[in-house]
Amino acid sequence: MVLPESFYIRKDVIKIARELLGKLLVTNFDGIRTSGIIVETEAYIGTSDKASHAHGGRRTARTEVMYMQGGTAYVYLCYGIHHLFNVVTNVHDIPHAILIRAIEPQEGIETMLERRGKDKLTPALTAGPGAMSQALGIYTSHTGISLLGPDIFIEKGIKIADKDIIATTRIGVAYAKEDALLPYRFYIKGNKFVSKGKGL
Repeated sequence: MVLPESFYIRKDVIKIARELLGKLLVTNFDGIRTSGIIVETEAYIGTSDKASHAHGGRRTARTEVMYMQGGTAYVYLCYGIHHLFNVVTNVHDIPHAILIRAIEPQEGIETMLERRGKDKLTPALTAGPGAMSQALGIYTSHTGISLLGPDIFIEKGIKIADKDIIATTRIGVAYAKEDALLPYRFYIKGNKFVSKGKGL
């Protein structure tokens, strides 16, 4: 079952980031379906969060998508190389977002291997947000599309117990000073597809 808009437009982005663990992220391009269980997320709390692209109410051509209704894809280019996929949450004009950092591959693994130029399934295939997006065929051209389908959507997946969710600091946001210390990164304990990035 595809997650409905009501899942995304809730106010608590931290709660949503935790609940996305275990959900199935799916792409369906040209009839080719690829998917994976979400195993790692990072929450960004809009205008008040120094690590957010929308901090201080910043609105640019790139970040305007963050102000759209929850259930929208925000995909941006990092270091001119990596396409990073985010889930926009909350209601229109409140720019909350969740970076999906890693998945455990489920469907279309051969296609994922081709997209990544790899010959066998290892955690490197989808551990890390850039690798994950490439494996799923997600690019900046997909920013602004609805996550209610048909190209990119999230399905119910599996339930992850609270005891199996680790909360820690986000990765690569040292510039956010005290906000870099917030425990807004979540991952499934013991899952080998969680990225190797280190928080603070």
